[in-house]
Amino acid sequence: MAYSDNHRYKIDRETIERILDSAKIEEVVGDFVTLKRRGVNLIGLCPFHNEKTPSFTVSPAKNLCKCFGCGKGGNPVHFIMEHEQLSYYEALRWLAKKYHIEIKEREMTDEEKREESIRESLFVINQYALQHFIDTLHESEEGQAIGLNYFRHRGLRDETIKKFCLGYSFERRDSFAKKAVAAGYNPELIAKTGVCYSTDDGRLQDRFWGRVIFPVHTISGKIVAFGGRILQNNAKAAKYVNSPESEIYHKSDHLYGLYFSKQAIIQKDHCILVEGYLDVISMHQSGIQNVVASSGTSLTTGQIKLIHRFTKNITLLYDGDKAGIKASIRGIDMLLEEGMNINVVLLPEGEDPDSYAQTHSTEEVEQYIERNKVDFIRFKTNLLLDEVGEDPIRRAGLVSDVVKSIAVVPNEILRSEYIKKCGEMLNITEQILVKEVAKLRKQKAEEIQKKPSQAAANTDEENGTDTDGTPAINEFQQSIISSYGNPLHNKERAIIEFLLKNGSKMLQVPENKITNTPAFTETVASHLYYSFKDDGIELSHPLYKRIFDEAGEHANIAGFDPESHFMAHPDVEISKLTAELCGERHLLSKTFTEQAGDERNEQAVMFEQTTRLAIAYKLSIVDDMLKSTMNRLKDPATISNPAALQEAMEDFKFLKETQGALNDVLKSHGFGNVAMNV
Repeated sequence: MAYSDNHRYKIDRETIERILDSAKIEEVVGDFVTLKRRGVNLIGLCPFHNEKTPSFTVSPAKNLCKCFGCGKGGNPVHFIMEHEQLSYYEALRWLAKKYHIEIKEREMTDEEKREESIRESLFVINQYALQHFIDTLHESEEGQAIGLNYFRHRGLRDETIKKFCLGYSFERRDSFAKKAVAAGYNPELIAKTGVCYSTDDGRLQDRFWGRVIFPVHTISGKIVAFGGRILQNNAKAAKYVNSPESEIYHKSDHLYGLYFSKQAIIQKDHCILVEGYLDVISMHQSGIQNVVASSGTSLTTGQIKLIHRFTKNITLLYDGDKAGIKASIRGIDMLLEEGMNINVVLLPEGEDPDSYAQTHSTEEVEQYIERNKVDFIRFKTNLLLDEVGEDPIRRAGLVSDVVKSIAVVPNEILRSEYIKKCGEMLNITEQILVKEVAKLRKQKAEEIQKKPSQAAANTDEENGTDTDGTPAINEFQQSIISSYGNPLHNKERAIIEFLLKNGSKMLQVPENKITNTPAFTETVASHLYYSFKDDGIELSHPLYKRIFDEAGEHANIAGFDPESHFMAHPDVEISKLTAELCGERHLLSKTFTEQAGDERNEQAVMFEQTTRLAIAYKLSIVDDMLKSTMNRLKDPATISNPAALQEAMEDFKFLKETQGALNDVLKSHGFGNVAMNV
């Protein structure tokens, strides 16, 4: 199910399928992109990144689009989600409206209604508070004299003040509280928003009294929180006060200015990160709009992932305050770990993004950033070198610090470039740095490996689940899980792709004279699912496992088509993966082409391909277990322990027998060598 806009009902699968059946990708994309015919497809300039040569391809036959420059695309729902920055259910309703489709929805439970009612009420109160602060700024004498005068003094033009919905709160502790209660809003819900708070004696008081107001928008433009800056010199009062966490606001998941910046970030494929509200606003006013702020807090993983939705290229714009810069080093490492491309720019001494944007033209600001940006390695190394001087012990610590940053970079080629640059700057041979980086990455991988093993120790042996109710992780999966790339996941992806494209097709299982089982036919989905289930095998990648298991549960339902089922799935991650994997149609082998038209042969070839795929996966598991067992046999601790040595030898024998049996199955059917890219 997918939620509808009013959050009272859920859109049912039948309606989702009707929307997908009606929505034509060429019509949907054509509303935003000029398309030209090229063979059976259409092509145009990508709306998600700047390009001069068209690489955005639309396939009416597949009802999919894809940019071969930036990789974005999918079905009509995914395109609208990305282009209009809508949620899944909002995009569905957008398309339903375009194609005049009536939305069929399931009524929510009473508990769901209650929770959504509270969330909606908080947004409504925030919107009411926003209008109150705006009116106070522009229409009251106090607001104009203090608040509006402050903003203008900071160099903000009136259109900028209105664009960012800036406001002012009266110098009275209960001005908004009294007005909101008088307007009929629930005092308990007013306090939940954080705009007000309840005192110990039960009185409702304003949180932002006597401050100018900076509202925080969600990506879609809703008001989720506020920041307030005090204007009077008061050593006892905080300079800035921000909304507390609430049902609708988690500060680690929001970036100030993103609502206004998202389109510019997409178009430029680049995000500039600054610290404060006025930094963002002044940069926008100067004409540089791909800017967001962490609002004075340490950068979080949630905020980084938010930026990564729009671009992987980020420039950190700092003033000359070294203490503040050093505190940001941790954020740089987090950005690296997420695969971001990072540059750093230091502004001239005494300047910050706000002041520099106020006193320079758009071209001057852009030129300064371009001329002075440095990659994170050069920035971090130079920053730390200034502190350590020639002290050899401290220099060794510096090298260790920089190597830790390089080690988290997921891209191997980029890591190699950083190692080379670091070696040149610190006059250290690359071999030493490569060794240190490899050691750190190995330690990280081993730490990740231990986590599922620890979870398995809490397994309920009776029902095969962990203590939290999730399925227990198989032993062979524990030994190969790694945070730096899992080859098994690549093979599982091939299985899911094959399942989506061929799952509804029939295959013919040949007669088995050993078990006296006659030949029979079944679907590819059914054969794969029960082949794995009979051997007690589960896919290790959570998303692939969900798709595989759900396909298995539906495999014997007449008319079940995995591609259409998962393309219309209410979970957007599943539907997007389906669109990606089904973008290029599966081509059968030359053998199948030669035998086309013979239904019996088609089913036999499909059995061959399915069996080869399943056995290739099983063999990869056995191979990994054999490697692990060989390491046990070489371990001095095992060698010195007769019982452990005997157990390892028995495991090795069993695995070799299993490996041989799987290969015998291939030989018995005359399949030849196994390959995952069948």
